[in-house]
Amino acid sequence: MKSAFIIFLVVTINHFSAKGNNKIREFKIVENDTLTYTLKLVLDESGVPQYFFRNIFTPVCYTNECKPVHINFYWDLLGNYERFDLPENKVLTKVDHDEFKQEDYEKLQDILTQPNSIFGDLKMEDLMTKGTDNLTDSVDAKAGATLKTIKNQVIDGAVYTCYTLWHIAYGTVVPEMKKIIETYQSDALLHQFLSSNNYHYQYWAMEKVMDAKGNVKQSYQPDIEKVISGKNVFIAKNALQRVSSDFFSGRKRQEWLWQTYEKSPYAMQIAILKKLNAAPVNESLKNNLKSTLANSNEEQTFLINKILNP
Repeated sequence: MKSAFIIFLVVTINHFSAKGNNKIREFKIVENDTLTYTLKLVLDESGVPQYFFRNIFTPVCYTNECKPVHINFYWDLLGNYERFDLPENKVLTKVDHDEFKQEDYEKLQDILTQPNSIFGDLKMEDLMTKGTDNLTDSVDAKAGATLKTIKNQVIDGAVYTCYTLWHIAYGTVVPEMKKIIETYQSDALLHQFLSSNNYHYQYWAMEKVMDAKGNVKQSYQPDIEKVISGKNVFIAKNALQRVSSDFFSGRKRQEWLWQTYEKSPYAMQIAILKKLNAAPVNESLKNNLKSTLANSNEEQTFLINKILNP
């Protein structure tokens, strides 16, 4: 199977919104000999990338008919699906031509936000048995069993629509978006990603600013501090564990680490104590750790004593 490739187009479109004057850069994605489409990257008035989107027109084929679907998809800058909306005067319909209800649109959004959906393991032919788009039908064979399995994960009467749109959201366009954003990599973008609430951005940026040994480039060290002391415990622990022990040397850094320890949830406190087992600890930090022993539980006490008595 041929992989998609990108043809870069010039930025010529201005998009006016409540947030100001945005620009749109268009990329022609050639997926195969018969499928070419335009992916759009929105930039703010300073030229900083904001998000990707695509105006989608695709046929959804059932056992005896195909119907056109018009929908707009939006992804973040690393190709993670975020949301959809519909062009003006367009609606989605089911196999019996009933229009989607509000709860159907909400369920479609839930379906499309699941990167690990069962749809990833299915082919269209797994769904193609006469009458199976109505999940209340009694059917046999593989398609029937499959549909019964995924009944709670699809919209009754719109199985193929769900399947088709999920595969667009997570299809070959995703790696193309990642290729595009690599061309925009800059110090400003990396700082922006590290301070973002989008953990995908933070993980991506950390790969760029520290080496395999966990040494962090000097200009990004304050960003990494903020990640470690941030509210997302999962990425905070990841950053803490990845940085080298030398990152925590020095009086100011250890003062900061102690302040971070005091305000951190228990799981993060344990991670910090484990990290300090391999780091040089100054007397001030040792004294602070000693002061907590009276109120520490068994696990904390064990780890603190390992630091105080290496």
